[in-house]
Amino acid sequence: MDREIKILAIESSCDETAAAVVVNGRDVRSNIISTQIPLHTLYGGVVPEIASRKHVERINQVIEEALKEAGETLEQMDAIAVTYGPGLVGPLLVGVAEAKAIAFAKDLPLIGVHHIEGHISANYIENKELKPPFLCLVVSGGHTHLVRVTDYGKYEILGRTVDDAAGEAFDKVARAIGLGYPGGPKVEKAALEGDAYAIDLPKAKVGDSAYDFSFSGLKSAVLNYINGAQMKGEEINANDIAASFQRVVVEVLTEHAMLAVDEFGCNAFAIAGGVASNGALREAMKKACEKKGVPFYHPSPILCTDNAAMIGAAGYYEFVAGRRDGWDLNAVPNLRLGDR
Repeated sequence: MDREIKILAIESSCDETAAAVVVNGRDVRSNIISTQIPLHTLYGGVVPEIASRKHVERINQVIEEALKEAGETLEQMDAIAVTYGPGLVGPLLVGVAEAKAIAFAKDLPLIGVHHIEGHISANYIENKELKPPFLCLVVSGGHTHLVRVTDYGKYEILGRTVDDAAGEAFDKVARAIGLGYPGGPKVEKAALEGDAYAIDLPKAKVGDSAYDFSFSGLKSAVLNYINGAQMKGEEINANDIAASFQRVVVEVLTEHAMLAVDEFGCNAFAIAGGVASNGALREAMKKACEKKGVPFYHPSPILCTDNAAMIGAAGYYEFVAGRRDGWDLNAVPNLRLGDR
């Protein structure tokens, strides 16, 4: 487009209240995130009703901060983009209701954005040269997807988790070894002090599907190891458990990804989602892609976790494709990628 398209984006699918102003899909003028992690840490995980109430308390201020930092007003926006699924229904409803109210009051187009599409689109923000088609591994607390991005807004899911997502497994293992919530960063830190080959843990195969993932068995193997050691009165080394668990998760994710690269070929490979900020995963993917001669992309850690800039990036490409949503837009907690 010849002119600047300014999108006000809102994200509230879990425990981050976020708003951003994004221009032409890749130029982030502001990206404000109000996290609830310290609050939910008290409960060992996200409490949906508390998250919803905190979103209600913070969403207006976060939007005001995003507009102020960008030096813009609502009247200068071309559209409002908002996450409408998947996620926790209460938190999603807060963002959707806010976006609809603003769009109605200011007579602006309303665009519902898929949360996973947002994560994938985070790669466009810092990698201006990245364009479809490419392969992307989305790894977060609620999702593990291996996706072919055939065009902007067009996706083919090659594989997904059949049980626990990778991030969910990180959280459960962290809880089991006494690290607490959020599990991902704490397991990664503990793993730096541990022996990644101290404990033999399994890699699950999912029937005849080369690209589907399963982490429930791995999580159970860790719990069984801990229980067995406790029954025998053996000392448990949390760092070794963390390192061994992380190694297996990274190996599984990398192996599946490179199988897809070999079968489908690709101009580029990207990772996205909260677990994409894990240093061990980034390094393994980087080395694997270098061996294949495939360019490797990943967002900065702040754009891996939930944020509104990624929703603004995805929203822009939906906008230029002509997609608009009506006042019947609703939260869809189990929305699948590709659903409209």
